[in-house]
Amino acid sequence: MRVDERVLGAAVLLALLAVPLWALVVDQPFTITLATRAVILALAAVGLNIALGIGGLVSLGHAAFFGLGGYAMGVLAFHAQTYTTLELGPLSVAGTKSMPVIWLLAIAVSALAALVIGLLSLRTTGVYFIMITLAFGQMFFYFAISWSAYGGEDGLAIYVRNDFPGLNTLAPIQFFALCYALLCGVLLFAARLRAAPFGLALNAARQSALRAEAVGLAPQRLKLLAFVISGAVTGLAGALFADLNRFVSPQMFSWQMSGELIVLIIIGGVGRLMGPVVGACVFVLAEHWLGGLTSFWHIWLGAVLLLIVLFARGGLIGLLTGREGAHV
Repeated sequence: MRVDERVLGAAVLLALLAVPLWALVVDQPFTITLATRAVILALAAVGLNIALGIGGLVSLGHAAFFGLGGYAMGVLAFHAQTYTTLELGPLSVAGTKSMPVIWLLAIAVSALAALVIGLLSLRTTGVYFIMITLAFGQMFFYFAISWSAYGGEDGLAIYVRNDFPGLNTLAPIQFFALCYALLCGVLLFAARLRAAPFGLALNAARQSALRAEAVGLAPQRLKLLAFVISGAVTGLAGALFADLNRFVSPQMFSWQMSGELIVLIIIGGVGRLMGPVVGACVFVLAEHWLGGLTSFWHIWLGAVLLLIVLFARGGLIGLLTGREGAHV
């Protein structure tokens, strides 16, 4: 039985909302936290999917933007809780506990980094693009390890979760609702983006850069803009992830984190709007359930990933809808 992709996507979002509501009724705050983790990872993977699924840019360094968003939150919150200022040459920047301000900075820093990295990385293609993005991610990783002012290798703990007007963000269900609303907003943005002339042109550039250039398009500019948007969304997810854990560490910059985001997309379906959401839910469930049975749960996840790559090229969504390949 084949399922309509839009119906399946709506069902996934409703299920993702129903789980924490059920957990609230039965008083299981840890389940709400797991759902929040899935939502944030899905948000980060949606960001990567803009570059990977629509633009065909296989980035193994997207953890750089995830980590920059996390450290933007960590540094600002650290200075707010210690009543100190961040010295940037002649400028002194005060810390803040306001989530909207932190999000704006996380998005801006991540987008700027994506612009610089993209300008250099997009000079290459294929495996060289993968390796240069990996190299940038590792540069940030080792810089964070040596950044002793903010914890270095040990990371940086934030005592209290940051504030959002009108909400008690320390209440798990309210923080989940905030992250869920952001995920829905970004999904709507991604859907509009790929249906817009920009998304169609980017898809054309992904399939054949030479043909796209022949009809007057600028493939490099299209891919660069997609990379910047992708980095900005992933940076926002990084700030939320750091707020969820109230902790930020160099591990957020690691290549394993970048690989994890790619795995989420492959599980759900590359280029599918809801692919990252499905992949994040499956990953968090596997991490929780299989992790409780064995410390080698990644072996079983790897087996699932292998089966998907071999027999379900469109991911789990493609398997259920009967449509293989990237849907853009």
